[in-house]
Amino acid sequence: MRKLLLSMAALPLVVGGLSVSASADGINILDNMKLKGEIRPRYENADDGIAGHSNADAYTVRTKLAVTADLLGVDGLSATVGVISVNNFGSHTYNPGDGHDYRDGDKPYAKVVDPQKSIISNAEINYTFDKTTLHAGRGQVNLDNQRFIGTVGWRQLERSYDSVFVANNSIKNLSVLAAWVYGFQGVNANETVDTNTVLLNAAYTVMPELKVTAYDYMIAGTHDTYGLALTGKVNAGMAKLSYRAEYALQKDATMDIHDQNDKAVSGSTLGRKYGQADASYYNLDLGANVNGILAGVNYEFLSGDGDGTGDDTEFTTPLATGHKFNGWADVFLTTPTGGLKDFNVRLGYTAKGLGKILAVYHDFTADEDMADMSGGTTDDLGSEIDVVYTNKIPGVNNLTGIVKYADYSNGDAAGYTNDVKKVWVGLDYKFAMK
Repeated sequence: MRKLLLSMAALPLVVGGLSVSASADGINILDNMKLKGEIRPRYENADDGIAGHSNADAYTVRTKLAVTADLLGVDGLSATVGVISVNNFGSHTYNPGDGHDYRDGDKPYAKVVDPQKSIISNAEINYTFDKTTLHAGRGQVNLDNQRFIGTVGWRQLERSYDSVFVANNSIKNLSVLAAWVYGFQGVNANETVDTNTVLLNAAYTVMPELKVTAYDYMIAGTHDTYGLALTGKVNAGMAKLSYRAEYALQKDATMDIHDQNDKAVSGSTLGRKYGQADASYYNLDLGANVNGILAGVNYEFLSGDGDGTGDDTEFTTPLATGHKFNGWADVFLTTPTGGLKDFNVRLGYTAKGLGKILAVYHDFTADEDMADMSGGTTDDLGSEIDVVYTNKIPGVNNLTGIVKYADYSNGDAAGYTNDVKKVWVGLDYKFAMK
């Protein structure tokens, strides 16, 4: 770890040296270098409610460094190299999901998916011309609201994608992206996971009050997800309104994985070969900001296969930024077999200097009845209360503090009968230099 941190600190110097030495021959291989970084210390306490488990106490720091430079003196051609390092300072009072069985005596710890690990987060070349960008290599891919494709930036070991894509904005108000993803690493994928996934996304802004987004995400060996989302912002006098109306379907996978023995992410459906993928999804959301008072209501539906016959499948989102949805306790990172209906309301306040506080209440039910612990069936999947407060730290540029709490109350369905509580306290410092 020490060697890696030293290497990260030396990265700009090494790249700079390469540029200077190359300039002696009349051309710079790398020029106009920019360094971006982030230091994010965090404490997380997790109680998963499982009998015989000890509460987790995770003290971790995420360090991110990325250097971007113009390449070979060609206009629009650039290269980026970056790393993420997560350090827990030798503390093993949590289950990091890295295959090690850390215990409090005879008791295993609750899971916190932030292993002590370092990965190359960026190794990419980009070429931009006439509002078109060509990309090859490893980087971050976040599409739309990240419900289907995201990096899970909340976790310390953020996901990076190995991809080739073209993005175009040459037509006014229209943005189009076509990508082939051949691998990814991060979050709970400690090693690179091979895939053969195609992503298609197009968004057209009709007017500020209406944006139309269409997509088709062909995840290899899993399913195709295609849908349509309508979003917009409306200025209604004192109130600033926002909305989302979205519908999607999942069908059999168009793309096959390269090798049926390729590793899948533990606990997810990625790489699972469905017999008949047949699932649906919709999301309705309305939000308002009235002089800093934040309010909203949301209903999200993911269909299920409650009878377990396999004639259809639950709607799944294996490459999503799942922490953003269905409660911050992360109980529903994978969809229950009976599906999920999440009705939630939010209320908060934001003001300059005072920061932002937001509370969210979720009521969870299944689309189709599931088995309960008494031999019957139920659609009760519990409820959750989430609260977060963020604010810039006075007197320090680019430093933000956060306190966050999630409290999931169990339902009656088997597999969802444990209360889960999580608390986070952290800082986030970002910087940039040339």
